[in-house]
Amino acid sequence: MSFADLITAVNDVIWSPALIWLCLIVGLYFTVRTMFLQFVNIPDMVKQLREGQDSADGTSSLQSLMMSLAGRVGMGNIGGVATAIAFGGPGAVFWMWVMALLGAATSFIESTLGQIYKERDPDTGEYRGGPAYYFEKAYKHTAAAPAFKVYAILFAVVTVFATSYFLPGVQANGVAAAVGEAWAVPAWVVALAMVILLAFIVLGGVKRIATFAVYVVPVMAVLYIILALIVLFLNFDQIPEVFGSIFASAFGVHAVFGAILGLAIQWGVKRGVYSNEAGQGTGPHAAAAAEVSHPAKQGFV
Repeated sequence: MSFADLITAVNDVIWSPALIWLCLIVGLYFTVRTMFLQFVNIPDMVKQLREGQDSADGTSSLQSLMMSLAGRVGMGNIGGVATAIAFGGPGAVFWMWVMALLGAATSFIESTLGQIYKERDPDTGEYRGGPAYYFEKAYKHTAAAPAFKVYAILFAVVTVFATSYFLPGVQANGVAAAVGEAWAVPAWVVALAMVILLAFIVLGGVKRIATFAVYVVPVMAVLYIILALIVLFLNFDQIPEVFGSIFASAFGVHAVFGAILGLAIQWGVKRGVYSNEAGQGTGPHAAAAAEVSHPAKQGFV
């Protein structure tokens, strides 16, 4: 079995129909359980974003959000969406919207849990947390403690490999391919430049990462939106047709009764999670680093 075959086999197991439905059901459950928090508590979200302060031990709410967005906005929003449409049709876009709206409640829960069960790093005094922490600590005094400790260790190990190789690898490859296509710069030159730049940022610890993210991510996000609006403006005559294709595909016979779950639902949910990372478990790490007076405040952010 080749490496590509192995990756495909693992992917087929992980992204089984059961997990796709689980992502939708969990998002729906948390939406109802929090009384549609992501829709009715927007003023609280904006308020906390303005008022959150940093400290010697933690980052501000805004800094944590920017660190989180730095990982969320990227290839998942560009290559991921293109892949979803290519394999799932235009209807996949609708199910990405659904996953984003429901996933907001999931993000609230996991970010709040990251705050509740965070710890201080014994060497730096800064806050540390994430799913591996709350998997173990939340069930520490229950009969299921041993199983959840194993799950926490497994999650931590998988996350180390994912966030140090696989996820950055996709991003770096996308940057190298784009720069190479635009200016014929060799991939190794792009790679070396990124390594040097990131070394100055990452080796400075979470504080330097947060500071850099606060300056760069808003600019990146604004440019991203401006470019999207320009594309819409230049092709405004096709917008009605585009929306018609999206909804027709999302609820058509092909979308609902296609291969397994329906290609539109399947690829929309898969790429929706990849794009916004709700429930993926990477967001709570940044959320846990924040200095807030109540865990739910960082959940709002």
